[in-house]
Amino acid sequence: MSKAKVSLVVSDFAGGGIVRAFLLAQILKKIDYEVEVVGFLFGKEIYAIPPSGIPINYVAGKNYPDFFISAKKLLEKIDGDIIYAVKPKPTSFGLSLVRKLSHRRPLFLDIDDWELSWYGGFEWKYNPNPKQLYRDIFKQNGALKFPDHPLYLQWIERLVPKAEVVTIDTNFLQKRFGGVYVPNGKDTAMFDPQKYNPEVSRERYGLSQYKILMFPGAPRPHKGVEDVLIALDLLNQQDLRLVIVGGSPYDDYDDQLIQKWGRWIIKLPKCPVEAMPEVVAAAHIVVVPQRDTLTAHAQFPLKLTDGMAMAKPVLSTRVGDIPEILDDTGYLVDPGCPEQIAEQIKLIFEDLEAANAKGIKARKKCVEKYSLETMSSTLAEVMSRL
Repeated sequence: MSKAKVSLVVSDFAGGGIVRAFLLAQILKKIDYEVEVVGFLFGKEIYAIPPSGIPINYVAGKNYPDFFISAKKLLEKIDGDIIYAVKPKPTSFGLSLVRKLSHRRPLFLDIDDWELSWYGGFEWKYNPNPKQLYRDIFKQNGALKFPDHPLYLQWIERLVPKAEVVTIDTNFLQKRFGGVYVPNGKDTAMFDPQKYNPEVSRERYGLSQYKILMFPGAPRPHKGVEDVLIALDLLNQQDLRLVIVGGSPYDDYDDQLIQKWGRWIIKLPKCPVEAMPEVVAAAHIVVVPQRDTLTAHAQFPLKLTDGMAMAKPVLSTRVGDIPEILDDTGYLVDPGCPEQIAEQIKLIFEDLEAANAKGIKARKKCVEKYSLETMSSTLAEVMSRL
């Protein structure tokens, strides 16, 4: 008997949401489903390299009216027995709804972010005058030609109940949309510190002479990387470095950080997920300095489980679910407080042995609560309802 196939539908392979899609794909494969990740590519390159064994299939994303042609092509690729849309966006959930109705397929929806939070949340309103409305619809780069314009995001959110099952990864999202909690976990067998020598990793990446703080992801203003760099200014210790892995594909924010704080920053290129454990092994501390914003409250930062799985001391902030995720296995400071970050960095390096012991506790908690196995058992139960 052949396996049931799941089509994971993503809004944009060039966006950060693709990481969550790949994680769900790994879990579905683990519980014996055939999986394919399909979607649009609006940018020039894929944001993250897919894990081995996860097939992908994409169509070039276009604005209206060309979007209709792209959408038709993508609809033909959504051929799974089950459709699993990632993010409540017109380009993923919207198309998945069309496919559900036309082919009578069960539809799941995963929400790992509050999309409207990027535009001000409940405060955002679209109230154009007639002239502006005309421009937004008919001008070559009119705002409403973008398929995921916030006005369309507002509309699509009202259709969330049309999904048979909703999965979410934070308390914030559960209160807003309901759904089954499936955290942003980690392959703890792959991310196993016993398999890697930190000194060898540091030597390989040219980091041996430094004390390494690591941010293994794409910096954005709400992620608080600036607060860590201000803390390094305050400490002014020449052997400290912040290593950014991958960087941001969205804009020139990385370049802005380097222009202002280049003396503290080492940037490593993005790498496949299979190479990430060796990279994270090089860190002395993993930093996840989220700021107190709507966007941050809705997110479960993947960087937390990077550090926890690799038994690293994790330094983060009291934002959203982070205090509950880390609890007493990491170091917490108030958001937007570089002075507190500086103080904690100093304390960690003064007793690195105690900090590493906390990291071992973090690893244990990650295996128990945020491993692929834990996520798999939850998702298997959800899938069995079909």
